[in-house]
Amino acid sequence: MFNAQRPNLDDLPTNRQLIRATLVAAISASALLVAVILPSEYGVDPTGAGRALGLTQMGEIKVQLAEETAQNAAADAVAAQAPALAKVEQAAGGSVQPVAAPPKVPLASEADGRTDTTRLTLAPGEGAEVKFKASKGARVVFNWSVEGGHVNYDTHADAPGISYHGYGKGQASTGEQGDLVAAFDGSHGWFWRNRSGAPVTIMLRTEGAYSEIKRVV
Repeated sequence: MFNAQRPNLDDLPTNRQLIRATLVAAISASALLVAVILPSEYGVDPTGAGRALGLTQMGEIKVQLAEETAQNAAADAVAAQAPALAKVEQAAGGSVQPVAAPPKVPLASEADGRTDTTRLTLAPGEGAEVKFKASKGARVVFNWSVEGGHVNYDTHADAPGISYHGYGKGQASTGEQGDLVAAFDGSHGWFWRNRSGAPVTIMLRTEGAYSEIKRVV
């Protein structure tokens, strides 16, 4: 078995030598801190040696970059919180919101809705037109039928400044049904012409939000 030789006591450093070495190491570390680390990392140069070596400028750049990074992070945090703050202000009534225009108040007959039945008799070649008045977006359910023959028809509307707006037309029809949604405030309805060789009777039923209905032709 190999046994290490025990060192001679005379070869070991004395306490005084250890203290001296510790002091030298501490002084060297302090000098390194003051002359190199502080200038190069924090831009602090108590002795002026760091600026002479170009280390202070490096530290100042690092400090400036760190400050800019912190400012950018703070700005990003504020921007991220802005939508949430806006919602809180809106909920609390802290922000001024534009006031929407009050909705148009329909006529009493439009608000309540109405149902009408209109009966027409047309001789061969004769035409007739029935229209109702309604506001834009009003919905009217209709159903008309022809007895004794067939007719050509044109579903359309007009208003001041609008001479004609077509919804649909057809030929040789014996009846139609569906929903008519008013495209604008005005008069909406149907024109029929009897293309049969005998008199016909048209029965029109309407239901919805309109103010009046009458034959105009």
